[in-house]
Parts: sequence; structure tokens; C-alpha cells
Amino acid sequence: MEGDAGSKHEAAYELIRSRIVAGEYGPGYRLVLEQLAREFGVSAVPVREAVRRLEAEGYVEFIRNVGARVAHLDTGEYQQAMQTLAVLEGYATAAAAPRMRRADIARARSLNQQMSQALTAFDPAAFTELNHRFHDVILQRCPNSHIRTLAGAEWARLDRVRRTSFAFIPGRAHGSITEHEHLVDLIETGADLREIEFAARDHKLGTLRAIAERTTTQERRANS
Repeated sequence: MEGDAGSKHEAAYELIRSRIVAGEYGPGYRLVLEQLAREFGVSAVPVREAVRRLEAEGYVEFIRNVGARVAHLDTGEYQQAMQTLAVLEGYATAAAAPRMRRADIARARSLNQQMSQALTAFDPAAFTELNHRFHDVILQRCPNSHIRTLAGAEWARLDRVRRTSFAFIPGRAHGSITEHEHLVDLIETGADLREIEFAARDHKLGTLRAIAERTTTQERRANS
């Protein structure tokens, strides 16, 4: 890798991240900084900066006496949190739909467009934040404050389990954007509230289906 320190850091970041997303570096894979630095032909400094950045984005975790490794997704807790959020947001979205204003609709569409741009730029941190803000636009119109509080707690729980599932199911992001657009269309056209509730719930459960498919594929590769 040639160039200044900034470009070396960026190149190391892009290469490590691409290997994680592709599954070449699976969950639990140790990232030995010195070994990666030799492979990339750079000092350990840009590699260390790249790994720290990947840690902030949820791709990597540091374990005492082990070092840096590709983060594991706590699928059990993640599944429970997503199932709970699917029920809560399904109800909340249906309850919010009649109360959504034109400005809310425009804001939701704008955020979804920004999510598409973040996906193109492969910026998982921005994508995750924008996704949260998209759903919050709708959630804030739910008249049931208790439901809003419970949903907020589940979002926080998901953040603790995994800041982003982007590294594990990158292909899911495209489907999520399409489903967002469909959900906003349903709200804007005054669709039946039961249809809106189902669409919102199924949108959340779609992420769990994608994780299950990814896990199955990885297990088949491991056993082949």
C-alpha cells in the first residue's frame, strides 16, 4: 500500500472490512495486527487505526488476552429483541399512520433516500443511524406513550447486542430500503391499518430471516 498515513489507513480499513463482509474473516476470526501489517506492506499504525474504526462500527471486538477479532452476533438475544420490536412497531406504525402529516411523510422519504446513499457509499454507521431515525419519525406519531417507551427500550437493547447487522447481512440493506418505501406508500395512501401493521412487523422479521439464511449458508460452507 502506497500513499500517506491517511490513505494507508483507509486502504487497510476497506480491505479488512470487505473480507469480513464477504465472510473470509468470519465471526471470531483473530485480527493479528502485525501479520496484517506485513501482508499489506505498511506499519502497524494504519492497521491499528483501521481495526479501531471497525470496532466502532460493530465489525470488530477486543477481547482481553486475545486481542482483536471479528465480532460475534448474539443471535439469541438479537432474535428476541427483534421479535419484540416487530410486534411493538407493527402496532405503533398502524396507530401512527392516521396521524402522519405531509411533513412526516416527506421526512421519512428523505431519510430513506439518505439510507440508499449511505448504502452506495458503504457507510454502515450512517445507514444504521438513518434507519433508526426513519422508524422514529413514524414512532413519534403513535399516540400510546407506553408503546413508544417500550419500542425505544428495545432499540437500545439492539444497540447493545449489535450496533449494526450490516457486516452479517449486507444484502438485507437493499430489501430494507424497498420495504421502507412500500411502508410509506401504504401510510400515504391510507391503506387498511391491518395491512400497515403486517407490513411493519414483517419488515422487522425479514432481518431475522436474512440472518438465518446467512447462518445456514456459513454452516454449509464450514461443513463442505
